Amino acid sequence: MNAPEFQKVYDEQNRRDYNTNATIATAIQIPLNLFCTIMDYHMYHDKWVIFFQMRVVSVLLVILAWAWHKTPSRVAPHGMGVTWIMSPLLMILWLIYNTGEPGSPYYAGLNIILLGMGLLTPWAKMQNVLVTVFVLVAYVLISKNIKTPEELKIIVNNMTFLVLTCVIVVSGSIAGARLRYREFKSQWDLKAAETQLLGKNVELEGTIEKLKAAESQLVQQEKMASLGVMSAGIIHEINNPLNFATTGLYTLRKKGKYVAPDQKAEFEDIVKDIEDGVSRVKNIVSDLRMFTHPGSDDLDEVEVTEAVTSALRFLSNEWKDRVRIEQKLLERQTVRANKTKLIHVLTNLLQNSLDAMREKSFNGEQPTIWIEGRVENGASIVTVRDNGPGIKSEHLGKVFDPFFTTKDVGTGMGLGLSICYRIVQESNGKISVRTEPGKFCEFTLEFPLKE
Repeated sequence: MNAPEFQKVYDEQNRRDYNTNATIATAIQIPLNLFCTIMDYHMYHDKWVIFFQMRVVSVLLVILAWAWHKTPSRVAPHGMGVTWIMSPLLMILWLIYNTGEPGSPYYAGLNIILLGMGLLTPWAKMQNVLVTVFVLVAYVLISKNIKTPEELKIIVNNMTFLVLTCVIVVSGSIAGARLRYREFKSQWDLKAAETQLLGKNVELEGTIEKLKAAESQLVQQEKMASLGVMSAGIIHEINNPLNFATTGLYTLRKKGKYVAPDQKAEFEDIVKDIEDGVSRVKNIVSDLRMFTHPGSDDLDEVEVTEAVTSALRFLSNEWKDRVRIEQKLLERQTVRANKTKLIHVLTNLLQNSLDAMREKSFNGEQPTIWIEGRVENGASIVTVRDNGPGIKSEHLGKVFDPFFTTKDVGTGMGLGLSICYRIVQESNGKISVRTEPGKFCEFTLEFPLKE
């Protein structure tokens, strides 16, 4: 617990309570004070007018003090309390003195005001002691002209009750102050515990999210590692037959000159189809080879603008006059990666966006791809976003899995994003996806800045 801060807040709370109680006391005192004029009229009929005037003066002083206390220019927070206590006390002492009867029953008013002070003011012990001592001394002074033993008995009786009242007021104020302190401290400690617990909950939620992200990365890395082992075997088994087929095709095309003219066109079409098929298999094997040798190429500082320009150039025949490209790249922004592989990643992401947008009907909206670059939180970031159909929620957790694809048979092997994942991972970076089905899909590449 911060002691200075606690004391400051506690004092402020006491001040607010004091102001509230002073206002309540003012509202109660005014009618009660004036109501006692009835008593003045019946007990001291010949003096009730001047007594009434004194009561009006006392009430006006309290009202003026209350009005002053409510203005922003007030200089003392306890000024109001001093006035609403001392004004009626001085008035009653004056009434007793003016009656010429030291044993006047008006002394009971002193008891009432002292009790009100103990109940309604959160004053410190010393302030209450000073007020009670002042009342006792003042009452003794105005009672000095005692003429008979009966008057002395009355004064002694009144003083006894005043002393008892003072003791009760001072003791009660001390007990009340302690009780207020304990209650406020309990609330303060509870609020501090709640704040600390809330902070711990936020910290725990953040830790859980980090653990989930780490778990997801570990699972993905395990999948990539497994695919790397599998790829090595596939490449070894496929490469030799591919070489034989390539050599055979070369020989077959050389022998084409001996084919009959009327069959030559059909012969060339068949050979071309075979060459296209073999070339496709070679490309697949080449992609799989990345998993077998993930760290074979050196990393360098690659300018994002150059990589994006190359990727767009490779796909220019697919997006020109069809899709709007919006670029918001930083000047001379770089990422630490292999340039060829980075272009491969960007090309794959752009190709996926173009393929996806073919599946969406745009009503009044133009197909658009946004490419943005920024540097923040110690990372160089590139995002590729499209306003295509997005990714379904049930597919979102599988997009980086090898051989997972939502494309038709023959149009994709499901290796593109998994290869992108491995390439970005080689650069100690991260790739993530954010999407809203029917509205957009956004891939984010995040590379650490060079230290």
